[in-house]
Amino acid sequence: MIITPILAAGVAILAFGGGYLISLWLGKKTKAVGDAAIKAEIEAAETKKKEIIVEAKAKAALIVEEAQKEERERKTELRRIEERLEKKDDALQTERAAVDRDARKAREDMEQIKVLQVELQGGQEKVNKELERVAGLTREEAKKQIIEKSEEEYKQEIGGVISRLERDRKNEIEKKSTEIITTAIQRYARECINDVTTSVVPIQNEEIKGKIIGREGRNIRAFERLTGVEVIVDESPESIVISSFDPLRREHARLALEKLIKDGRIQPAKIEEKIEEARRELDECVRKAGEDAAYEVGVLDLPKEIIPVLGRLNYRTSYGQNVLQHSIEMTFIAGMIATELHLNVAVVKKAALLHDIGKAMDHELEGTHVELGRKLLKKYGVEEAVIKAMEAHHEEYPFSSPESYIVAAADAISAARPGARRETLEKYLRRLEEIETVVNGFDGVKQSYAISAGREVRVFVTPEKVDDFRALQLAKQIAGKLKSDVQFPGEIKVTVIREVKAVEIAR
Repeated sequence: MIITPILAAGVAILAFGGGYLISLWLGKKTKAVGDAAIKAEIEAAETKKKEIIVEAKAKAALIVEEAQKEERERKTELRRIEERLEKKDDALQTERAAVDRDARKAREDMEQIKVLQVELQGGQEKVNKELERVAGLTREEAKKQIIEKSEEEYKQEIGGVISRLERDRKNEIEKKSTEIITTAIQRYARECINDVTTSVVPIQNEEIKGKIIGREGRNIRAFERLTGVEVIVDESPESIVISSFDPLRREHARLALEKLIKDGRIQPAKIEEKIEEARRELDECVRKAGEDAAYEVGVLDLPKEIIPVLGRLNYRTSYGQNVLQHSIEMTFIAGMIATELHLNVAVVKKAALLHDIGKAMDHELEGTHVELGRKLLKKYGVEEAVIKAMEAHHEEYPFSSPESYIVAAADAISAARPGARRETLEKYLRRLEEIETVVNGFDGVKQSYAISAGREVRVFVTPEKVDDFRALQLAKQIAGKLKSDVQFPGEIKVTVIREVKAVEIAR
């Protein structure tokens, strides 16, 4: 090893250096104590030097012996590793040779099989041709005759079996479906509450009625103009009635009127302020109604943008039935039916809750409530399975999943329960909505309100687009359009209001 001469050289250098240092030290000592003492010390140093050299040589020999031992052990281990690798290589070579033999044998077998298949196919064709010659029929003709004979022989029997199976299966399906639907209806017990078109605001004393009316009726006119409702102040004690076919508009007016009564200062400027406060409060009520509905039915992963839209359904009706309550009822019924049929309960419940979400959209948007609902859900990333399940509940779209059938069935069950809906009220409300829709179609119309049960419509126009002369023309045009496009009893009074406000702040 290379370490042996290095260690020897190191030992020699160490010995020489030690002797040199000792000599220096002794030279200095000699000068101090004299020649006799120096000689003795030199002899002692020589003796010490020899001992050090002997000890260093012994250590160097020991280090060299250990290094040689380690080298021998490493060489032995390397030989063992090489032997194992050689054995593994031999085994791999043997296995490779066996695999090659098996592969050649497999290829030879496949070639032989192909040859046998060709021979078998040729023999089968010969047999078929011989049979055709003997029978005087081709293979297809013989097959057709056998089928026709079997159909003729067993036609009546097969028809009877199929009819019996269909009848039994139909009875079984009808029995099971009736049981599921009946169970769902019985498990869901909720009161049927029909919305009306009026709200009653209680008052503490009769003097408040005079404040609400105001001098020459200016307060009540300002309130009705800003809210689009009709305020009925009659002889009824301790109450004022707010009338409007739009529940959202009616609730807005109720909140504003309660704030005005509580404040006590009722005049046009304060009316505008309280109406704006009520609008903000109503937005919060709408959002909370949506959250409460989703929490009640257990649908907790709705996009936050859909929650307030869902809450607006609390102020929409369908044949007198509150649409949000109808959706909640549908969700429970659909969820129970889906559970019985082992379908996707989460998809069914979410689709049932959102099936009428399009009814919360503004009337200015084009399209049916189903189409508007689909667009809204797609916009905010609701799952495609939920959209597929809700879009078919009026059969505007085909039933594309088992869940879609459940949603449609739950919709029919909720709407058909006794007392749930009133058709005459819905026709009345639709007529009022139709009046406002027709009026809003005219250019320059900012907002319109149908009041007095549809006997009057108040039209607010944009003053920059409609001048006084145009307002007179617009009133006549609206009256003519209503007469031709809307069916209504009696007459409708059209009032066009053009109001200009100039606002400046003194600082």
